[in-house]
Amino acid sequence: MITQPNHVPERLGLLATSAVDPFLTEQLLKGEQVHGGIDLAKVVEPLPEDDARWWVEPIRSLVEDTMFEFREDRTRADAWLAPRLHATLRLTRREAADKRLWNHLALAVAPDYVVWRHLSEPTANRPERRIAAERFRGPADRQCFSRLWWAAELFRNGSDYEPVEVACGNQDLIHTVLRSELIDHRPTAQALVRLLKSGRVSGGREVNGLSVAINAAGATLIYDILAPDQPRDPVHLRDWIAEAESAPPVERHERPNGPDEDPVPEESVAVLTSYFAELFETAPVRGRKSGD
Repeated sequence: MITQPNHVPERLGLLATSAVDPFLTEQLLKGEQVHGGIDLAKVVEPLPEDDARWWVEPIRSLVEDTMFEFREDRTRADAWLAPRLHATLRLTRREAADKRLWNHLALAVAPDYVVWRHLSEPTANRPERRIAAERFRGPADRQCFSRLWWAAELFRNGSDYEPVEVACGNQDLIHTVLRSELIDHRPTAQALVRLLKSGRVSGGREVNGLSVAINAAGATLIYDILAPDQPRDPVHLRDWIAEAESAPPVERHERPNGPDEDPVPEESVAVLTSYFAELFETAPVRGRKSGD
């Protein structure tokens, strides 16, 4: 397995997608050799030096611990890393929407993690092990690190990351639901997690079927009316971001805490959980027999 680049920057930067492709070599996408890092640094736009959030060392330390802890089961790493990445890299949603940041993190700071996590296993049809280029510079629901950060942002319940661990423990939920605008409605996100925890919904086909049903119903039913959420106070997020300069490294053995925001109203979560459970009874789940 490849190691980190010879030159790892001290601070995060912005790497334009147009500048990424020359560094996505066949050797990298096959997990054989990473770039040196020096040439890549020449095309990176620096971020403000007076912001402590852009130091790379906490992120490098976190991904190295992840690779060690989950060396026997890479897919389990997502549920552990997502809340810790979110709590380490304290961003506004506007900042997190900038693909250039994630391009830089994946290619300059931790390409070895991207290879470790997403190098495919050989199969009869595709014997060559390979990493999809979108894991380095793809859309938010596919790129290695942005998918975890956004999963943590959308599935956390105020400061509580426990729902994030549940959501990220199901790969199909992340791949399917992160593409839906409905997931930005907090009661919807928490109701999905509650159905997963209850065991009512589990496998990939069931998650996909439920997602189709929820999106279809959402076209005619406004979930904000059925299950209202309370407005979020931006002060809590600003305070949490400001504390990044003095915050200690995130705990490895205990779940970290997110912004000190109010949790989702319990009544709204309960209403949607019940409603989604009813939707699931008639959801188009491939392979499910009528009456199951």
